Amino acid sequence: MLGLGSALSGVQNEAYGVADYLSSHDAVAALQKQLDLVAMFRRPGIDPVSALWSGNTSAEELLKYYRKQVSVHFELDTGITELRVRAFRPKDAHAIASALMQLGEQRVNDMNRRAFDASVASALRQFADAQKEVAASQARLTSFRQSQGDIDPQESGAAQTKLVTELDGQVAAARAALATMRGTISSSSPQVIAQQQRLTSLEAQLAAYRGRLSGNAGATAIRLGEYENLRIQQKFAADRYQTAAALYEKAREDASRQQLFIARVVEANVPQQALYPKRLQIVATVALALLLVYAIGWLVVAGVREHSV
Repeated sequence: MLGLGSALSGVQNEAYGVADYLSSHDAVAALQKQLDLVAMFRRPGIDPVSALWSGNTSAEELLKYYRKQVSVHFELDTGITELRVRAFRPKDAHAIASALMQLGEQRVNDMNRRAFDASVASALRQFADAQKEVAASQARLTSFRQSQGDIDPQESGAAQTKLVTELDGQVAAARAALATMRGTISSSSPQVIAQQQRLTSLEAQLAAYRGRLSGNAGATAIRLGEYENLRIQQKFAADRYQTAAALYEKAREDASRQQLFIARVVEANVPQQALYPKRLQIVATVALALLLVYAIGWLVVAGVREHSV
C-alpha cells in the first residue's frame, strides 16, 4: 500500500495520476525492461489457460494481460493507494510489487521536479535579470568615476561649493576694505594698490571656481547630475534585486511546501500461501456446470420422448 501525501492538502489528482501511470504502457515497458514480465508470466509448469499465451506478444496484449494481474486502486477517503499483484511465483509477485513502488516514487519525484521548475522558473528569471542590472549599474558607475578621476563627485562638489562660498566672503571683505582705504588715503598709495590687486586676484579665483561648478560642459554641476542619475539607477537596481531575491526565496519555500511524497504504509511482502487457483471453487463450479448440462440434457431427452409417444 502506498500513501500519497503533501505538505498541503488536495493531492487527489496527483494520486490518480500515479495510479494511472502504474497501469499504463510506460509502467509495463519499464517492468519488462527491468524484470522481463513476459518470462514471469510464462514460467514452466503454468497451466496454459492462466499463462500468457505467446512469448512474442504485442505491447497491447501484454498490457491487457498485465492489468488482469495487477490492480491499482486509490481510496479517496483515506488517500491510500492499494496495489495488488498476482504472479505464478511468490518471488515474482514480490519483485513486481517492489518495482512498481519504485516506479511510483520516481513518478512522484518527476512531478515534484516539474512543479518546482514551473513555479520557481519565473522568479528565477526575474532574479537573474535583477542581478545583471545590478552588475551593469555598478559597472556604469565605476566607469564614470574612472573617466572623471573622482571617486565621490558628491563630496568633491560639496568641497568646491564650500570653497566658492569662502572665496565669495573673502571678495566681499576685500571690497569693503578697499572702499574703506579709498575713503581715508589716496588711491595711488601702495596700500590701496595692493588691496586692489588682492581683490582682483580673489575675483579671478572666484570666477574660475564658479566656472568649474556650472559654467562649462565639464562643470561640476553637470558631472554631479550625471553621477546622481547613475546613483539613482544603481539604487533602483539594488531595490529590484532585493525584491526579486525575496520573491525567489518565497517561490522556493512555497514550492517546497507543495512537494508530494509517497509513504509506504505496507511494504511489499513475499506471499506464503497461494490464493490461486481456488480448487474447491473450481471443482464446485465445474460440478454445478455439469449438473446444469445434465439437467438440460435430461429435460431435452424427456421432451423428445414425450413428443414421440
